[in-house]
Amino acid sequence: MTVQLDGLGVTPNDVLRVARGGETVVLTSEARERIHAARRIVERLADERPTYGISTGFGALATVSIPAARRADLQKSLVRSHAAGLGDPVEEEVVRAMMFLRTRTLALGHSGARALVADGLVSLLNARISPLVREYGSLGASGDLAPLAHVALALMGEGEVVHAGRARQAAAALGDAGLEPIELAEKEGLALTNGTDGILGMLCLSLHDSAQLLRQADMTAALTTEGLLATDAAFAHELQALRPHPGQAKSASNLRALLAGSPIVASHSTDDPRVQDAYSIRCTPAVHGAARDTLGHVESVVERELEAAIDNPMVLPDGRVESCGNFHGAPLGFAADFLAIALAEIGAIAERRMDRLLDVSRNHGLDPFLADEPGVDSGLMIGHYTAAAIASENKRLAAPASIDSLPTSAMQEDHVSMAWSAARKLRRVVDNVRRILAVEYVIAARAVELRQPLEPAPGTGSLVRLLRQHVGGPGPDRYLSPELRSAEELLRSSEPDRTLEELGLELD
Repeated sequence: MTVQLDGLGVTPNDVLRVARGGETVVLTSEARERIHAARRIVERLADERPTYGISTGFGALATVSIPAARRADLQKSLVRSHAAGLGDPVEEEVVRAMMFLRTRTLALGHSGARALVADGLVSLLNARISPLVREYGSLGASGDLAPLAHVALALMGEGEVVHAGRARQAAAALGDAGLEPIELAEKEGLALTNGTDGILGMLCLSLHDSAQLLRQADMTAALTTEGLLATDAAFAHELQALRPHPGQAKSASNLRALLAGSPIVASHSTDDPRVQDAYSIRCTPAVHGAARDTLGHVESVVERELEAAIDNPMVLPDGRVESCGNFHGAPLGFAADFLAIALAEIGAIAERRMDRLLDVSRNHGLDPFLADEPGVDSGLMIGHYTAAAIASENKRLAAPASIDSLPTSAMQEDHVSMAWSAARKLRRVVDNVRRILAVEYVIAARAVELRQPLEPAPGTGSLVRLLRQHVGGPGPDRYLSPELRSAEELLRSSEPDRTLEELGLELD
């Protein structure tokens, strides 16, 4: 499979295909024409008057004029000095997304770099060479300066890369792949580093993962509804339509589909002394739905950003090269923080649901902690502890990063977005919510099985059978951590979706 990169029309799925799927990237001829046109403008201006990023210094040094003989050195110095990241290496899928998206901006023809530079990024992608980017260094202000500088450094044949699963010197990896280092010309160091591509790449990846998690949250909630002998009456279309939030309608529809034909639910449809279920069951569509609507807002932000040219200065078709603030990460930082808040609540309500399943005073006839021999066995008690610890961490991670700002560059960059930090912690929240849902999956499936001879619905029953291919059923205590991790890996895959689709159930 090949992704045709024109600069225009890039989708989050394209980012996913390149970043995770490793698909080949091809730069279109139309993109090349735009790149060439912008480059001609830069080369003309380099000889005419002082222009930021072309014939001057950077940031607070923008008033320093650079003679023509030193401008190539200026670009190399920029990249080397800005490749100042520290901390653990960033995930390879994030680096690949960042390279692909930086090439996307270059292809729009507003950056003024040569096609040689865009081709260099594409070559790294297609050779599966990923520059080694460190965790810390971006303030999300003049874009992801340090992360992108590590990418640019690799193009120059310097620094470190990850190739064939191990860290190597860039020069050696490029040589083995038959690639030549690039000698940067005017504007190109700046064009490679002045973008929000790391932030945007992480948001694109998180969109896919979050949509999957929200479907899975409905799955585990449906299992818990059966395990608690709760009712699906509150999920009725007529009731949900009275509060017409689209996400709430989708979540309620998923729950109705998953619970349709459930003998467990039917078993207590009459003569049940309970008037209503707890909020963590009854309000599931409202909470899950609000998170869905938040995800929809973030999708709209990402779609607009994928149409945007992010650089400074910008090369305009009429020949002007003008400074702007398009590199500021605020739109993406706000979106990442908002989604982290919403997902943290998905984990929080799931933790409350599983707690009810384990509490003998509230689980309506099941043994304490679903233990095989209570007292001798602790059952799934400590699995809930693990979920509670993760839910608590999510509360801290949900604190917005984008409300912070530390001025830098001698007060030239006096307001920064911290959007990189927002996107980094969003990825942590996504992983954490998956772990919480994995614990609920294990607990709820055991509770449903302990209701035998009552049977679950076809939808929920298929999810229990899928889990049992990876995790054992009720019984005496055993080493629990591997089972929870197996459930986590199952949720990382598309198997739950495929299992339901085989029954004709395709969740929204």
